[in-house]
Amino acid sequence: MLDALFDIPLVITGPAIIIILCLYSVVGLLIVRRCILPRLRVQIADSEFGGAMLQAVMVFYGLATALIAVGVWQSYSDTSKIISSEVTAIAALYRDVGNYPEPLRSNLRYDLRTYVRYTIDEAWPMQRKGQVPVAGIALVGEFQSHLAAFEPPSESQKILHAETVRAYNNMLLARRLRLDAVTTALPTVMWIVVIAGAFIGLTSSFFFKVDDARFQSIHAVLLSTFIGLVIFLIVALDRPFRGDLGLTAAPYQLIYDQLMTPRD
Repeated sequence: MLDALFDIPLVITGPAIIIILCLYSVVGLLIVRRCILPRLRVQIADSEFGGAMLQAVMVFYGLATALIAVGVWQSYSDTSKIISSEVTAIAALYRDVGNYPEPLRSNLRYDLRTYVRYTIDEAWPMQRKGQVPVAGIALVGEFQSHLAAFEPPSESQKILHAETVRAYNNMLLARRLRLDAVTTALPTVMWIVVIAGAFIGLTSSFFFKVDDARFQSIHAVLLSTFIGLVIFLIVALDRPFRGDLGLTAAPYQLIYDQLMTPRD
């Protein structure tokens, strides 16, 4: 159920999270004021103790969610850098194999073009669904078999071949990291902390003896909205390839159009 949340447009997810928390605050506050506070005999002077407890709860919750938000942003940013690294390695590799003799040069460039097109047309839609594509292994293996069959006849060719192999290894490393990032997500236990902590913090704000219920409701709604925005931020960035902010295959399309497409 939680996994399907990341496929919902953010314009729906964000307001829905905030509205749910605000409704909980308003309804919960009304129930507590009418049914629970009179039985507890809470006085206005007791608000100092309640305020201290609420501050303690929100400090720990704010610290936890801040660390989680920073973590998901770092994961999102790192995945973007991994994609850039793979694209850079592919571009360098495509230029390096351009100095190889025919027909090897055409075969190697064809293999790279095929791999990039597969990444754009087939692998990326799977990643957007949270699935790890595996067909690229055969395409990479085909390129490697062609590259390994080449025997450099001169020193200059040996240097070029070594640089090509280095670029190929960089591409493999970046590709492996990209595939690992497809399943990157917050553990369920962290989501429990985020969600349960939100309701615990909001519930703590109900146990105050405030004469004006509207005044207390406004503050409860404002607190709910802020917590909802933080949760929304975590949801938006938790899965690097999912949702409206999911990373796209635009860098691969760019090198394919500018570097791999034949010019007239």
